[in-house]
Amino acid sequence: MRAVLVLLAGLLLVAGCSLSSGPADGAFVFGGTGGRTTVTYDPPASRGVLPPVSGESLLEPGRQLSTADYRGQVVVLNVWGSWCGPCRAEADALDQVALASAPQGVQFLGIDVRDQRQAAADFVRDRGVVYPSIYDPPGRSLLALRGYPRNAVPSTIVLDRSHRVAAVFLTAVLASDLQPVVDRVAAEPVPAS
Repeated sequence: MRAVLVLLAGLLLVAGCSLSSGPADGAFVFGGTGGRTTVTYDPPASRGVLPPVSGESLLEPGRQLSTADYRGQVVVLNVWGSWCGPCRAEADALDQVALASAPQGVQFLGIDVRDQRQAAADFVRDRGVVYPSIYDPPGRSLLALRGYPRNAVPSTIVLDRSHRVAAVFLTAVLASDLQPVVDRVAAEPVPAS
């Protein structure tokens, strides 16, 4: 009997820490990582849809940016801050993948959090970042990522062409880690509308 209770407790613990890409309504809900820093959601039919992530442009105050602006494209979201050492370390890798992937219909969009606008703008200009960023000091745009750890900076989320979450990186990325994932998602058949 004791062995059965231990087994049931273990199963409940595993179920509580399971990965979840979406509830019955098909929306994305982050359900944890099981201790991993990279999570992929496959097959594509199992992926949860991310509602549009939007906010004010970092470099063009008053202009709104949104993932909805990139319908039918793979979107790579990168959560960053100019104060974040690992964010500085990954900036070149993100630019490299963004430039290499653009011809495949891939758009990168940054989300700058817990930052001052001038410091973030200087970061982008000094490093020649090639993609736009949402300026979102309180991280409100991340509320669309239900259950997502808003303190995970840097982190990168890859959305497929239907804006379903295909992969999550909860750490700084290397081009050699991100490029194959982006290439694989970009090569997936375009779902019927």
